[in-house]
Amino acid sequence: MSNNNQSQRPMYRISFARITGRDDKGKDILGSAREIGAVWKRRGSNAGIIRLDHMPIELTRHNGVLFLNPVDQPS
Repeated sequence: MSNNNQSQRPMYRISFARITGRDDKGKDILGSAREIGAVWKRRGSNAGIIRLDHMPIELTRHNGVLFLNPVDQPS
């Protein structure tokens, strides 16, 4: 990423929540979500570039979920 992109805001923030157990209906129980990275707009495209600052080991073991949260752009 260039320094020009560094001064802009990301499109999305990426958070990860670990699966901590299952409820009585078999649905996953999630722990607190923690921000692990962001999605930045790719210059000249509508696509985004993912930048992860942390890689949770649970993610590699399919033991959690990712959330994409839009970043509000200033008007």
